[in-house]
Amino acid sequence: MPSLLVALSGADHWTLKDGTRHPTGFWAEEFVNPMGVFRAAGLDVTLATPGGVRPTVDQRSLDPAMTGGEQETARLRQELDSYSELLAAPTPLEQVTPEDYDGVFVPGGHGPMEDLAVSSDMARIVLAMLDSGRLVSAVCHGPAGLLPAQRPDGTWALAGRTISCFTDEEEEQAGLADKAPWLLEDRIRQLGGQVQKGPAWQPFSVVDGNLVTGQNPASSTETAHKVVTSLGAGQLRG
Repeated sequence: MPSLLVALSGADHWTLKDGTRHPTGFWAEEFVNPMGVFRAAGLDVTLATPGGVRPTVDQRSLDPAMTGGEQETARLRQELDSYSELLAAPTPLEQVTPEDYDGVFVPGGHGPMEDLAVSSDMARIVLAMLDSGRLVSAVCHGPAGLLPAQRPDGTWALAGRTISCFTDEEEEQAGLADKAPWLLEDRIRQLGGQVQKGPAWQPFSVVDGNLVTGQNPASSTETAHKVVTSLGAGQLRG
């Protein structure tokens, strides 16, 4: 069966441009929904975080006002509980051997903006996956984990590739754009990525060869299905 590395942020905050800490972590929907898809498809999933720390769920992602109601919040909490053992003991990202996996998937939440965006281990893993034809995938703020993948000449390994991510418009509507030290869509464009996007908060995802990315929390399930399809094609690994 295909093996997939799920790289989660280990951060519990995002440092804003004024130096204050915005409480965050991983976004529940962006972990729970894809994991359900991966489990149903029979993927062999390994969870990893920087330092092997237990990841923190962003409590806002469990707020009924964000999830669409108490019933959905209850579902997310129940699903998270079912992964409690997995979340309690992730593999340290530093110990990950990329060749052991057919792909990597990075869920969002603002956590990746704090740690994965500057992680040398994410750089190592993403570069190895790209160069061997393995799958690289992320959703919402998850593409922040792809930013460190710089070539020795300083160019970004994903320059010129088509990517979807949490948009500047969505960040503004979420109320953090003016407080953010940087915006993900802006950074990807600056590095040479070709950002494609759909309407704010609606499902949208793109596939560019061995790169699969989604725009926002609502895109999580759609992105996960494209990950499964890509892994099942059996044509990614070089």
